[in-house]
Amino acid sequence: MPEPERAPHERIGFLGLGIMGSRMAANLARSGFPLSVWTHTPGKAERWASEHPAAARATPAEVAADSDIVISMVVDGEQVASVLLGEHGVIEAARAGLLCVDMSTIAPADTRRIGAALAERGVRMLDAPVTGSAPRAEDGTLTIMAGGALEDFARARPALEAMGELIVHVGELGQGEMLKLINNALGAANAAALGEALLLARATEVDLDAFVEVVKSGSGGSVQLDLKSGAMREHDYTTLFKTAHMLKDVRLCLEEAQRAGMPFPGASHARDLLAATVGRGHADDDYSAVIEAVEGLAGRRL
Repeated sequence: MPEPERAPHERIGFLGLGIMGSRMAANLARSGFPLSVWTHTPGKAERWASEHPAAARATPAEVAADSDIVISMVVDGEQVASVLLGEHGVIEAARAGLLCVDMSTIAPADTRRIGAALAERGVRMLDAPVTGSAPRAEDGTLTIMAGGALEDFARARPALEAMGELIVHVGELGQGEMLKLINNALGAANAAALGEALLLARATEVDLDAFVEVVKSGSGGSVQLDLKSGAMREHDYTTLFKTAHMLKDVRLCLEEAQRAGMPFPGASHARDLLAATVGRGHADDDYSAVIEAVEGLAGRRL
Protein backbone atom coordinates (compact mmCIF):
# COMPACT_ATOMS: atom_id res chain seq x y z
CA MET A 1 0.00 0.00 0.00
CA PRO A 2 1.47 3.38 -0.95
CA GLU A 3 2.22 5.77 1.91
CA PRO A 4 -0.30 8.59 2.33
CA GLU A 5 0.81 11.93 0.96
CA ARG A 6 2.10 14.34 3.58
CA ALA A 7 0.29 17.62 3.91
CA PRO A 8 2.33 20.41 2.30
CA HIS A 9 4.13 22.81 4.59
CA GLU A 10 2.40 26.10 5.17
CA ARG A 11 4.22 29.13 3.83
CA ILE A 12 6.20 30.88 6.56
CA GLY A 13 7.23 34.51 6.78
CA PHE A 14 10.00 35.40 9.23
CA LEU A 15 10.53 38.91 10.58
CA GLY A 16 13.84 39.57 12.33
CA LEU A 17 17.22 38.01 11.53
CA GLY A 18 19.27 38.82 14.60
CA ILE A 19 21.40 36.48 16.70
CA MET A 20 18.44 34.22 17.43
CA GLY A 21 16.13 34.86 14.50
CA SER A 22 18.69 34.12 11.81
CA ARG A 23 19.36 30.69 13.29
CA MET A 24 15.69 29.90 13.87
CA ALA A 25 14.78 30.88 10.31
CA ALA A 26 17.62 28.70 9.01
CA ASN A 27 16.08 25.68 10.73
CA LEU A 28 12.73 26.42 9.10
CA ALA A 29 14.42 26.62 5.71
CA ARG A 30 16.26 23.33 6.31
CA SER A 31 12.96 21.71 7.28
CA GLY A 32 11.47 22.52 3.88
CA PHE A 33 9.07 25.32 4.74
CA PRO A 34 8.54 27.80 1.89
CA LEU A 35 10.11 30.86 3.50
CA SER A 36 10.19 34.61 2.97
CA VAL A 37 12.17 36.89 5.27
CA TRP A 38 12.56 40.52 6.29
CA THR A 39 14.71 42.35 8.79
CA HIS A 40 15.09 46.04 9.55
CA THR A 41 18.78 46.29 8.55
CA PRO A 42 18.96 47.21 4.83
CA GLY A 43 20.47 44.48 2.71
CA LYS A 44 20.66 41.92 5.51
CA ALA A 45 17.62 39.91 4.42
CA GLU A 46 18.95 39.73 0.87
CA ARG A 47 22.34 38.49 2.08
CA TRP A 48 20.69 35.91 4.34
CA ALA A 49 18.36 34.70 1.57
CA SER A 50 21.32 34.28 -0.80
CA GLU A 51 22.68 31.63 1.59
CA HIS A 52 19.39 29.81 2.32
CA PRO A 53 16.35 28.59 0.35
CA ALA A 54 14.30 31.70 1.04
CA ALA A 55 13.08 34.92 -0.57
CA ALA A 56 13.87 38.36 0.84
CA ARG A 57 11.09 40.92 0.98
CA ALA A 58 11.23 44.70 1.36
CA THR A 59 8.57 45.10 4.06
CA PRO A 60 6.68 43.01 6.62
CA ALA A 61 3.55 43.59 4.50
CA GLU A 62 5.23 41.89 1.54
CA VAL A 63 6.16 38.98 3.79
CA ALA A 64 2.54 38.70 4.95
CA ALA A 65 1.28 38.65 1.37
CA ASP A 66 3.46 35.57 0.76
CA SER A 67 2.63 33.72 3.97
CA ASP A 68 0.15 31.55 5.82
CA ILE A 69 2.02 31.99 9.11
CA VAL A 70 4.16 35.01 10.01
CA ILE A 71 6.76 34.61 12.77
CA SER A 72 8.27 37.69 14.42
CA MET A 73 11.50 37.62 16.43
CA VAL A 74 12.44 41.20 17.26
CA VAL A 75 13.68 43.15 20.27
CA ASP A 76 10.73 44.59 22.18
CA GLY A 77 7.03 45.41 22.23
CA GLU A 78 7.48 48.58 20.22
CA GLN A 79 9.14 46.66 17.41
CA VAL A 80 6.52 43.90 17.49
CA ALA A 81 3.75 46.50 17.22
CA SER A 82 5.60 48.21 14.38
CA VAL A 83 6.17 45.11 12.24
CA LEU A 84 2.69 43.72 12.81
CA LEU A 85 0.51 46.82 13.04
CA GLY A 86 2.54 49.77 11.74
CA GLU A 87 3.06 51.35 8.35
CA HIS A 88 4.02 48.66 5.82
CA GLY A 89 3.36 46.16 8.60
CA VAL A 90 1.79 42.72 8.39
CA ILE A 91 -1.72 44.05 8.94
CA GLU A 92 -1.61 45.99 5.65
CA ALA A 93 -1.52 42.76 3.64
CA ALA A 94 -3.15 40.41 6.13
CA ARG A 95 -5.80 38.02 4.94
CA ALA A 96 -8.38 36.48 7.23
CA GLY A 97 -6.92 33.29 8.65
CA LEU A 98 -3.33 34.48 8.71
CA LEU A 99 -1.60 33.35 11.91
CA CYS A 100 0.98 35.61 13.57
CA VAL A 101 3.38 33.86 15.94
CA ASP A 102 5.40 36.32 17.99
CA MET A 103 8.52 34.69 19.41
CA SER A 104 9.97 37.91 20.84
CA THR A 105 10.00 38.59 24.58
CA ILE A 106 7.64 41.46 25.38
CA ALA A 107 5.15 42.51 28.03
CA PRO A 108 2.07 40.26 28.21
CA ALA A 109 -0.16 43.34 28.05
CA ASP A 110 1.48 44.35 24.77
CA THR A 111 0.87 40.86 23.39
CA ARG A 112 -2.80 40.99 24.28
CA ARG A 113 -3.20 44.51 22.85
CA ILE A 114 -1.54 43.55 19.56
CA GLY A 115 -3.56 40.33 19.42
CA ALA A 116 -6.82 42.26 19.84
CA ALA A 117 -5.89 44.64 17.01
CA LEU A 118 -5.05 41.73 14.72
CA ALA A 119 -8.27 39.93 15.62
CA GLU A 120 -10.26 42.90 14.34
CA ARG A 121 -8.88 42.04 10.90
CA GLY A 122 -9.50 38.32 11.24
CA VAL A 123 -5.84 37.57 11.98
CA ARG A 124 -4.95 35.03 14.67
CA MET A 125 -2.06 35.40 17.13
CA LEU A 126 0.07 33.10 19.23
CA ASP A 127 2.83 34.24 21.58
CA ALA A 128 5.68 31.71 21.62
CA PRO A 129 8.82 33.10 23.23
CA VAL A 130 11.87 30.88 23.53
CA THR A 131 14.52 30.04 26.08
CA GLY A 132 17.97 28.86 25.12
CA SER A 133 20.73 30.99 23.65
CA ALA A 134 22.34 31.06 20.22
CA PRO A 135 23.80 27.51 20.25
CA ARG A 136 20.37 26.00 20.93
CA ALA A 137 18.82 28.21 18.27
CA GLU A 138 21.51 26.92 15.92
CA ASP A 139 20.77 23.24 16.51
CA GLY A 140 16.99 23.57 16.82
CA THR A 141 16.74 22.58 20.49
CA LEU A 142 15.12 25.68 21.94
CA THR A 143 12.41 25.46 24.59
CA ILE A 144 9.26 27.19 23.36
CA MET A 145 6.37 28.25 25.60
CA ALA A 146 3.22 29.21 23.74
CA GLY A 147 0.12 31.15 24.74
CA GLY A 148 -3.05 31.33 22.70
CA ALA A 149 -5.86 29.18 21.36
CA LEU A 150 -5.16 25.46 21.20
CA GLU A 151 -6.11 25.29 17.53
CA ASP A 152 -3.56 28.01 16.72
CA PHE A 153 -0.93 26.16 18.74
CA ALA A 154 -1.67 22.94 16.84
CA ARG A 155 -1.43 24.75 13.52
CA ALA A 156 1.90 26.38 14.42
CA ARG A 157 3.40 23.27 15.98
CA PRO A 158 5.11 21.84 12.86
CA ALA A 159 7.00 25.10 12.43
CA LEU A 160 7.79 25.32 16.13
CA GLU A 161 9.14 21.76 16.05
CA ALA A 162 11.64 22.82 13.40
CA MET A 163 13.07 25.33 15.87
CA GLY A 164 12.59 23.75 19.28
CA GLU A 165 12.91 20.54 21.24
CA LEU A 166 10.53 21.15 24.17
CA ILE A 167 7.33 22.88 23.04
CA VAL A 168 4.67 23.55 25.66
CA HIS A 169 1.26 25.21 25.46
CA VAL A 170 1.04 27.21 28.69
CA GLY A 171 -2.31 29.01 28.52
CA GLU A 172 -4.12 31.87 26.89
CA LEU A 173 -2.54 34.63 24.80
CA GLY A 174 0.11 36.44 26.84
CA GLN A 175 0.89 33.57 29.20
CA GLY A 176 3.82 32.43 27.10
CA GLU A 177 5.35 35.86 27.63
CA MET A 178 4.64 35.80 31.35
CA LEU A 179 6.34 32.46 31.82
CA LYS A 180 9.30 33.60 29.70
CA LEU A 181 9.76 36.74 31.80
CA ILE A 182 9.73 34.75 35.03
CA ASN A 183 12.20 32.26 33.56
CA ASN A 184 14.60 34.96 32.40
CA ALA A 185 14.41 36.85 35.68
CA LEU A 186 15.22 33.64 37.53
CA GLY A 187 18.10 32.98 35.14
CA ALA A 188 19.45 36.49 35.67
CA ALA A 189 19.23 36.09 39.44
CA ASN A 190 21.12 32.79 39.15
CA ALA A 191 23.80 34.39 36.98
CA ALA A 192 24.24 37.24 39.47
CA ALA A 193 24.55 34.78 42.36
CA LEU A 194 27.06 32.73 40.37
CA GLY A 195 29.24 35.78 39.82
CA GLU A 196 29.14 36.65 43.50
CA ALA A 197 29.97 33.07 44.51
CA LEU A 198 32.90 32.88 42.11
CA LEU A 199 34.32 36.13 43.44
CA LEU A 200 33.90 34.95 47.05
CA ALA A 201 35.69 31.71 46.19
CA ARG A 202 38.54 33.68 44.65
CA ALA A 203 38.76 36.04 47.65
CA THR A 204 38.95 33.11 50.08
CA GLU A 205 41.54 31.31 47.92
CA VAL A 206 39.28 28.43 46.89
CA ASP A 207 40.55 26.79 43.70
CA LEU A 208 38.08 27.80 41.00
CA ASP A 209 38.41 24.56 39.03
CA ALA A 210 37.51 22.70 42.21
CA PHE A 211 34.66 25.15 42.86
CA VAL A 212 33.09 24.44 39.48
CA GLU A 213 33.57 20.67 39.75
CA VAL A 214 32.06 20.41 43.23
CA VAL A 215 29.23 22.90 42.81
CA LYS A 216 28.20 21.34 39.50
CA SER A 217 27.56 18.03 41.27
CA GLY A 218 25.73 19.52 44.26
CA SER A 219 22.69 21.58 45.15
CA GLY A 220 24.35 24.76 43.86
CA GLY A 221 24.62 23.41 40.33
CA SER A 222 22.73 25.18 37.57
CA VAL A 223 22.52 25.83 33.87
CA GLN A 224 24.10 29.21 34.56
CA LEU A 225 27.10 27.50 36.16
CA ASP A 226 27.49 25.30 33.08
CA LEU A 227 27.05 28.13 30.58
CA LYS A 228 28.56 31.19 32.24
CA SER A 229 31.21 30.25 34.80
CA GLY A 230 33.91 29.85 32.15
CA ALA A 231 32.97 33.11 30.44
CA MET A 232 33.03 34.97 33.75
CA ARG A 233 36.41 33.52 34.72
CA GLU A 234 37.90 34.40 31.33
CA HIS A 235 36.08 37.73 31.07
CA ASP A 236 34.97 36.55 27.64
CA TYR A 237 31.64 38.19 26.87
CA THR A 238 31.11 36.85 23.35
CA THR A 239 27.44 37.57 22.83
CA LEU A 240 24.97 34.74 23.12
CA PHE A 241 22.29 36.90 24.79
CA LYS A 242 22.85 40.63 25.16
CA THR A 243 23.02 42.21 28.60
CA ALA A 244 20.64 44.96 27.43
CA HIS A 245 18.07 42.38 26.38
CA MET A 246 18.32 40.51 29.68
CA LEU A 247 17.92 43.78 31.57
CA LYS A 248 14.81 44.57 29.52
CA ASP A 249 13.30 41.18 30.34
CA VAL A 250 14.01 41.44 34.07
CA ARG A 251 12.49 44.92 34.18
CA LEU A 252 9.36 43.66 32.43
CA CYS A 253 9.10 40.77 34.90
CA LEU A 254 9.38 43.13 37.86
CA GLU A 255 6.65 45.34 36.40
CA GLU A 256 4.36 42.31 36.21
CA ALA A 257 5.35 41.32 39.76
CA GLN A 258 4.46 44.80 40.99
CA ARG A 259 1.06 44.61 39.30
CA ALA A 260 0.47 41.26 40.99
CA GLY A 261 1.62 42.59 44.37
CA MET A 262 4.38 39.99 44.53
CA PRO A 263 7.94 40.48 45.79
CA PHE A 264 10.88 39.23 43.71
CA PRO A 265 13.96 40.60 45.48
CA GLY A 266 16.37 38.27 43.69
CA ALA A 267 15.25 39.70 40.36
CA SER A 268 15.48 43.24 41.72
CA HIS A 269 19.09 42.64 42.71
CA ALA A 270 19.84 41.16 39.28
CA ARG A 271 18.23 44.18 37.60
CA ASP A 272 20.50 46.54 39.52
CA LEU A 273 23.62 44.56 38.64
CA LEU A 274 22.60 44.31 34.99
CA ALA A 275 21.93 48.05 34.89
CA ALA A 276 25.38 48.68 36.33
CA THR A 277 26.84 46.32 33.74
CA VAL A 278 25.19 48.28 30.95
CA GLY A 279 26.52 51.46 32.56
CA ARG A 280 30.02 50.01 32.30
CA GLY A 281 29.67 49.73 28.54
CA HIS A 282 28.59 46.10 28.18
CA ALA A 283 25.06 46.56 26.80
CA ASP A 284 25.80 44.57 23.64
CA ASP A 285 27.97 41.97 25.36
CA ASP A 286 26.69 38.68 26.74
CA TYR A 287 25.06 39.01 30.14
CA SER A 288 27.90 36.99 31.66
CA ALA A 289 29.44 40.47 31.80
CA VAL A 290 27.40 40.93 35.00
CA ILE A 291 30.61 39.80 36.72
CA GLU A 292 31.95 43.28 35.90
CA ALA A 293 29.33 44.87 38.16
CA VAL A 294 30.00 42.32 40.91
CA GLU A 295 33.71 43.04 40.67
CA GLY A 296 33.01 46.76 40.81
CA LEU A 297 31.07 46.38 44.06
CA ALA A 298 33.80 44.22 45.55
CA GLY A 299 36.67 46.37 44.35
CA ARG A 300 38.58 43.35 43.04
CA ARG A 301 38.86 41.25 39.91
CA LEU A 302 37.97 37.61 39.54
